[in-house]
Amino acid sequence: MSNKSLKSFLNEFSIEVTPRAVAKIENLSDLIPSGTLIYIAHIEGTPIDEMVKTARKINDQGYTTMPHFPARIIKDKNTLKDWILKYQNEANVYNALLLGGGVNKPYGEYDSSIQLIESELFDLAGFKKLYIAGHPEGNKDIDPDGSTKNVDEALSWKNKFKDRTDADMAITTQFCFDSKTVINWANDIKDKGIDIPVHIGIAGPAKLQTLLKYSLECGVGASIKILQKRAMDLKKLLLPYRPTSILTELAEYKLDNPNFNIEKVHFFPLGGVKQVTNFVKEL
Repeated sequence: MSNKSLKSFLNEFSIEVTPRAVAKIENLSDLIPSGTLIYIAHIEGTPIDEMVKTARKINDQGYTTMPHFPARIIKDKNTLKDWILKYQNEANVYNALLLGGGVNKPYGEYDSSIQLIESELFDLAGFKKLYIAGHPEGNKDIDPDGSTKNVDEALSWKNKFKDRTDADMAITTQFCFDSKTVINWANDIKDKGIDIPVHIGIAGPAKLQTLLKYSLECGVGASIKILQKRAMDLKKLLLPYRPTSILTELAEYKLDNPNFNIEKVHFFPLGGVKQVTNFVKEL
């Protein structure tokens, strides 16, 4: 496969950041290409004002931002309304990634992204993009039995919502390391009638120990075996992981199957933002 095809697959990639990471970067343009969609992870315990301040900095520097709205850390409808208004009025934000969120016990009345959508507050506020989470390896919090029954039903509901409302939606997935798992999952949801475009989550370059730590915390399943196998090879253990293989394999599949529903790549910069953008430049 040519580098041109791989670069085409990476065209208009997005990236996820934390408020702490953004605070350390004076000029985002030194690291992140102009026009990049930047997600802001809302980690439990982060004050909403810190999230809004980060969004304002990103937008003021000419980027489009998409903050996380994790349902389980939003206490009630008034809190959700307050968040939306702050993002709009103080940071000119009209995009949201709607998540269940990783906490075990909900803070209040919300525990799913469907409930956030049903609040109708995003529609009333005129939000332009409502993205949702995808789980190529399933999600034990949602389907404790290891199936994908509840996840699939939720995606089907959101697909009907998209068709009913013409909402601009995409599925942004958890990061994976195995292209076969991703391809099988993407084709499976398409066969089930879900035609929401997929933005596939990819872990950026990082030390293997860092990736294993985040993978265990985030519940990445089957494809973690790829990392564990790599860790057994002492020569590879000392080298930083680079996502070249999975990206090349997905790009090749997309080249052979133009209607493949993965449309963009979303990077989780587990080893740092600079490492991701340097990796893309070097391809």
